[in-house]
Amino acid sequence: MQQSLSYVHGAHEVPLIGESIGVHLASIAARFGDNDALIVRHQNIRWTYREFDERVTRLAAGLLGLGLEPGARVGIWAQNCAEWVLVQFATARAGLIMVNINPAYRRSELEYVLNKVRCSALILAPAFKASDYIGMVQEIAPEIQHCKPGALQSLRLPHLRHVVRLGTERTPGMANFDELLAPPGAEALALLSKVQSEVQFDDPVNIQFTSGTTGAPKGATLSHHNILNNGFFIGEAMKLGMRDRLCIPVPLYHCFGMVLGNLACVTHGAAMVFPGDSFDPKTVLETVQAERCTGLHGVPTMFIAILDHPDFKQYDLSTLRTGIMAGSPCPAEVMSRVINHMHMGEITIAYGMTETSPVSFQSSVDDPVELRVTTIGRVHPHLEVKIVDANGRIVPRGVKGELLTRGYSVMLGYWDDEEKTRDTIDAARWLHTGDLAVIDENGFAAIVGRSKDMVIRGGENIYPREIEEFLYRHPKIMDVQCVGVPDQKYGEELCACIILRPGEEASAEEIQDFCRGQIAHYKIPRYIRFVSAFPMTVTGKIQKYVLRDQIATELGLAG
Repeated sequence: MQQSLSYVHGAHEVPLIGESIGVHLASIAARFGDNDALIVRHQNIRWTYREFDERVTRLAAGLLGLGLEPGARVGIWAQNCAEWVLVQFATARAGLIMVNINPAYRRSELEYVLNKVRCSALILAPAFKASDYIGMVQEIAPEIQHCKPGALQSLRLPHLRHVVRLGTERTPGMANFDELLAPPGAEALALLSKVQSEVQFDDPVNIQFTSGTTGAPKGATLSHHNILNNGFFIGEAMKLGMRDRLCIPVPLYHCFGMVLGNLACVTHGAAMVFPGDSFDPKTVLETVQAERCTGLHGVPTMFIAILDHPDFKQYDLSTLRTGIMAGSPCPAEVMSRVINHMHMGEITIAYGMTETSPVSFQSSVDDPVELRVTTIGRVHPHLEVKIVDANGRIVPRGVKGELLTRGYSVMLGYWDDEEKTRDTIDAARWLHTGDLAVIDENGFAAIVGRSKDMVIRGGENIYPREIEEFLYRHPKIMDVQCVGVPDQKYGEELCACIILRPGEEASAEEIQDFCRGQIAHYKIPRYIRFVSAFPMTVTGKIQKYVLRDQIATELGLAG
């Protein structure tokens, strides 16, 4: 009997949504007008769907009133706030393309992305944490201090005309965001109506810069169809409804916030609840209790910080039922604690990447807990996935290989970069993720690592994820990441970088003894390093390549 192959297709009775985001929001607002739509605690904002939709219309008309043509790129450079959410939906309604700019970017990165996609307008917060956003723009484009708003002519940012700042203070050369929210006249509304009616759901709506491990950031270009449908089916997997209230402490500039958060809510008439401008465990606990949130999103490190907060037991989290843990591999131990101590019995795991809008696998709320803590669930509706070997051939179920995805969620491409697009999306429209995965007979998948994360020690393949999962069982270990470091004898050796629980002490020998007899000798980390934190992206993804370089240098093994 022939073994079944690692190919799965998410055939589904619920059809894809064939609308643009602006049109879909209007229909949701008509159905759920009195429901809470957006609650932003740190700004004291609470809008119903009717109020939210009206503000989106005002902003969309205001943006077109600047003279921006459909298809123009509008950058948003800000922390989580109500204005960010308005920009997300208003640009979509006005046929514009929103460009998410990482809040951690500095001058050279800002200059690169604005020029790469030829942004006509930039909406920015004045500052955030240690970043002076206005100061950085003024350094790159000093001409702004001597021009009228909307008339920027900059040597280094030749395409940028409009800079719009948040807040009430005035800055030379910049418009104020609230000016764009003025009630539009009949002519402006007629123009907006015409533009919105002409927007096609396959049109680009969003450019997200993905920080590759090497080279300049690539602008993944996503359509209305990509992210609206992905948000809808994410919400379906969570069983979201109009009574749900989702706490969103993850960054908006990333798909986790704007798709798994905002679009999952909006497609179901649920409330988007933002606890603060960035993640803080105590603020999340306070928000879940005060707003009686039913869902909570986060990357594993966020859930760890919440669970380990000294005041954790003082908060009533009994309204929680669901949410998503994603963004980086989800340790089974952390998942179990979230289910048992945070009342999140229907938490799901989601897997994907920006280039797939982003989710391609998700566990269901009624999957057995065992599968929710050991797999990434099954393929999302309407998507295809196959696992292939190094020669591109589909492997049997249960065999490791690279995960490829095809379907409505695959990005349009990297903006203005045909070569990198071709490297990622092949002639048959399969997107190559670079992730190693296994699919079992029932269609459940497990990620076993990035192909480049695999450590090869003396010819033995070691998947760091497997060792990390084992080490999470140690009672003193709060978080752990394993990386390969150079070795003259074996080619590579494994190093475990460990964050201990507060007040705990441990030795390298103790950790290695814990492994002996439990995992194969070649999988026992040769090196143990105790660290206080891991290098991370703003979205909470651990930068393993940075960690690997740091450890190799510390150990005198670099090169």
